[in-house]
Amino acid sequence: MQAMPVTRWLVVPRLRAFGATLGMTLLALVACSGSHVRTTTASVRRPVASATQPMSVVTTISTLNSFVEGVGGDLVRVQSLVPIGASPETYQPTPQNIAVLSDARLLVENGAGLETWLQGLLNNANTGHLDIVVASQGLPVIGSNPHLWMDPQYAKHYVGRIRDALVSIDPAHRAQYERNATAYDRKLDALTAWIRSRVDTVPKQQRVLVVFHNAWQYYDDRFGIQTLGIIEEAPGQEPNPHDFGHLVDLAKQHHVHAIFGEPEYSPKLADALAHDAGISVVENLYDDSIGTSPDVSNYISMLRYDTREIVRSLK
Repeated sequence: MQAMPVTRWLVVPRLRAFGATLGMTLLALVACSGSHVRTTTASVRRPVASATQPMSVVTTISTLNSFVEGVGGDLVRVQSLVPIGASPETYQPTPQNIAVLSDARLLVENGAGLETWLQGLLNNANTGHLDIVVASQGLPVIGSNPHLWMDPQYAKHYVGRIRDALVSIDPAHRAQYERNATAYDRKLDALTAWIRSRVDTVPKQQRVLVVFHNAWQYYDDRFGIQTLGIIEEAPGQEPNPHDFGHLVDLAKQHHVHAIFGEPEYSPKLADALAHDAGISVVENLYDDSIGTSPDVSNYISMLRYDTREIVRSLK
């Protein structure tokens, strides 16, 4: 297949120049993300999955690891660039990220504007031959919101993209990848039904959220919940006093029971809003990152945990 830009095709081979250093000069270059990346075919391809050597796959965020593991099984070895517990929207790449990419055969990114730092990292990484799949490509993005994986039915699209990428790289194991993807899709259907059954126990007029950042758009749309207000409309952008006061009024008018945040963000603003509105704070929802404890250690357990916390608070 002729190489095409990553925004137009599923898998794109990219070749980077060898000899990049990991000193301060490289870190400065990593911060720059405006350069165009060449698309070409490398003369030396990295090994694909075998009985003794799983394929090295890198994701941008840990939430995507479950999809790769679900499709690839024991044929893949997965690690994420953004550490567990860190936010991809404010992440600063490190030299270790470059080392990880240099050993990878496939990179899975979310796309939709989530990883604004990624292009600069790729420009300066010694990747040899690296295929890249943009997992969200082809899904309808609402208002530049990249959190499409929070809808488990959209997550099936992610699984399909990853399946096709693995098959393209490693066609000898096509049957296993396809079988695994079908099995994981069934788990996502079961998860969707379970979440809907739990949300349906909340009276419709109580299905309203105030959140720290808008990671819940697609989850809300799927399950009939409304996000009334957002504390940070953009990463690092704190509300001005007028907007903050409006959020307090919204919470009171709609009898919101709690404000929902995530562990990777400071609870200061959420605590202040909850205090002024006379409601509680749920600080430990997960979306951009899975957690380290077993109850949030993969995508399915993460959404089950989030749903239990949301339903409990809304009731």
